Amino acid sequence: MTIQEIQNEIIAEFSLLDGDKEMILTYIMELGERLPPMDESLKVEENIIKGCQSKVWLSTRLEGDKVLYLADSNTQITKGLISLLIRVLSGQKPEDIMTADLYFIEKIGMGQVIGSQRSNGFSSMIKQMRLYAVAYQTKLQS
Repeated sequence: MTIQEIQNEIIAEFSLLDGDKEMILTYIMELGERLPPMDESLKVEENIIKGCQSKVWLSTRLEGDKVLYLADSNTQITKGLISLLIRVLSGQKPEDIMTADLYFIEKIGMGQVIGSQRSNGFSSMIKQMRLYAVAYQTKLQS
């Protein structure tokens, strides 16, 4: 699926929650619970995303011409947030990740549900995922 198709799927799922903040937060936490477990050996300092209030570990690898992400967090909501980003961006080409308009964030009302601290952390997650994509794009071009 394309980044756009995945985002539209997420928007459709969240639209069923009818803007109910409590239901949205519960759903985000459920999404985090579905995140594949991250090996403890990957939960090291260099995999921690800076700028997040909670601990968020992000590991990545290039498989063919696709970037694959693996992540975990020590809080349920943050784990759910990173799981949304992984769902949208993992398995995509680096250049698609770098140029993606992540419009689903606004469309599902994320700004109304998470506070400014989490919002800053969420931006840090996106930034780190894009930095990996830039590095892989450079590697693929060389």
